[in-house]
Amino acid sequence: MKKLTAIFTIILLMAMTVTAMAASAINQDGYYKGIKLCGRVKVVEHFADIKVKVVDSFPDLKVKVVESFPDAIGEWKFVESGEDFTVQFVDSFPDIKIKYVNSFPGVE
Repeated sequence: MKKLTAIFTIILLMAMTVTAMAASAINQDGYYKGIKLCGRVKVVEHFADIKVKVVDSFPDLKVKVVESFPDAIGEWKFVESGEDFTVQFVDSFPDIKIKYVNSFPGVE
């Protein structure tokens, strides 16, 4: 009976871990760790607020690059100064995954 309980507990913990890993790092309101994912964005090489990987499928956020008024979630304007947050583009271990789009930016 103890072995059965132990096996059941392990299976339950594994199921909870897989579910937690599948969840997006971005909440439904478009925030990542308190950062609203719209606005003026500066690309940096080190010490970024968010590490980003660009993907073609299954993104956490769809990003539309705009030239003015980046007010909606997923609308980014790339700048050299006066940024709202910074990003570092990485190939592995990203905080979030994005896909560039021409329309309908935002959280999946």
